[in-house]
Amino acid sequence: MSSEPATQQRAALRPDLRIPAHIGVIMDGNGRWAKARGKPRTEGHVAGVRALRGIVESCINYGVGYLTVFSFSSENWTRPKDEISFIFQLLRRFVASDLEKLHRNNVRVKIIGSRDGLEDSLRRLIAEVEATTAVNTGLKLQVAFNYGGKAEIAEAVRRIASQVAAGRLKPEDITEETIGRALSTAGMPDPDLIIRTSGEQRFSNFLLWQSAYAELVFVEENWPDFDAASFLRVLEDYSSRDRRYGGVEAQQR
Repeated sequence: MSSEPATQQRAALRPDLRIPAHIGVIMDGNGRWAKARGKPRTEGHVAGVRALRGIVESCINYGVGYLTVFSFSSENWTRPKDEISFIFQLLRRFVASDLEKLHRNNVRVKIIGSRDGLEDSLRRLIAEVEATTAVNTGLKLQVAFNYGGKAEIAEAVRRIASQVAAGRLKPEDITEETIGRALSTAGMPDPDLIIRTSGEQRFSNFLLWQSAYAELVFVEENWPDFDAASFLRVLEDYSSRDRRYGGVEAQQR
């Protein structure tokens, strides 16, 4: 990762591009990548971590403000136990090897998703990552881990209901903004762009509320093959689109 200010790099790279403030990524296809090469699924997850490092660097270079990546869904618990254990170990290894680099590059890291079912050691690791990078002001990296969009909305409704029950909020005062503030992405802009790899074309329970007006880009590459050239191609696609937000004329945000 480069230490050159992101805004300077963006201007030098492609000043003609419209850069999303917030990008969400459904990192799909690790298993298929491995299978196509006759490798175990675990090798696909290792290669996927390398692709994650790459997109973080690309976002820094192009001046993206927020990046949210879908790493482990609440539905992934149905996978084989050995694979789940490997993914958790891989997360630990990623943090151990990359935390200092992320911190040095002014990246703030936040883990969104339920902490239920996670080992105490993993919870402590998550707390360490968030505390170490909490004051950083560069790229805001959200890792959706043990996350599901429906569960996130349900938890937001419970928080709001508690406020109503306590008399701190009237039902008629509940707005879209009220719900937004109760989500795990509170204080962040909604994603402008959602990328999904591996050719699949669905949300898979990712940022359901926040993605109401996001531009969607589905790419054929499996996640481990998504590189800097792929990212640039997506930015070019995004920059060519007219964003109307339900109106008639295109709006720039």
